[in-house]
Amino acid sequence: MSGFVDKPEPIQVPGLVHLHTGKVRELYRNEAGDLVMVASDRISAYDWVLPTEIPDKGRVLTQLSLWWFDQLADLLPNHVLSTGLPDGAPADWAGRTLVCKSLNMVPVECVARGYLTGSGLAEYEQSRTVCGLALPEGLVDGSELPAPIFTPATKAAVGEHDENVSYEEVARQVGAETAAQLRQATLAAYSRARDIARDRGIVLADTKFEFGFDGDELVIADEVLTPDSSRFWPAEQWEPGRAQPSYDKQFVRDWLTSDESGWDRRSEQPPPPLPQHIVDATRAKYVEAYERLTGITWS
Repeated sequence: MSGFVDKPEPIQVPGLVHLHTGKVRELYRNEAGDLVMVASDRISAYDWVLPTEIPDKGRVLTQLSLWWFDQLADLLPNHVLSTGLPDGAPADWAGRTLVCKSLNMVPVECVARGYLTGSGLAEYEQSRTVCGLALPEGLVDGSELPAPIFTPATKAAVGEHDENVSYEEVARQVGAETAAQLRQATLAAYSRARDIARDRGIVLADTKFEFGFDGDELVIADEVLTPDSSRFWPAEQWEPGRAQPSYDKQFVRDWLTSDESGWDRRSEQPPPPLPQHIVDATRAKYVEAYERLTGITWS
């Protein structure tokens, strides 16, 4: 059992039709047929959307995505049409709302990995492969790979795990030409972002992208290169052979599995509310990632 501890009721706005409540985002359609994405302050861990929000998280994700869209603009078009608030929208939507093209979305999570960790490490330790791609002997948790690899996954519903799949399976599902486009675009975007992050003292270990088609044109969509969709590590603390400190919700995961929380993730019980010190530490990590990457002071 997993999903929302307390599923929110979407805000109703005249002229907008609510389409979907995701782990973090609310999705609407406006009268022109465009999508309106609103990033909440919700946070998820262990397939649960937690009952406690992280202040400013949705704004950080939105503003960081916009900054990255600019960095990638010469490589890939994106889906953003406007950051203006729809008429009648609540003031709290400011800074967390994107009006976007409605795309024909590709049902694949496009993951790029430049370092070995997470589910990739678990597979490597068993078979010396990641998503079926052979890797050399001697790699450990946090090792840089010889070259970035494309390791796609299927998109899962809220409360369920994405599942890693082979490139061949992606080609079977979406066609060989589209699969090749996805791999090329994913690795190009990752490589650009890895180099930018490295210049700012951050290791971009891996990230996931989502793509859709606007006619025949492949367009990057959703959020990009945020702490929710990427593993960012402080470069000065990178040390292969152990778990790396990261700019994400690790404070939340660590607390949930601690004795202090009293929660058993293997049970069917929902996780408890987060204490204030975990909320504050997690917010600080999101803001630090934004400031360190962009060079802009969060306000």
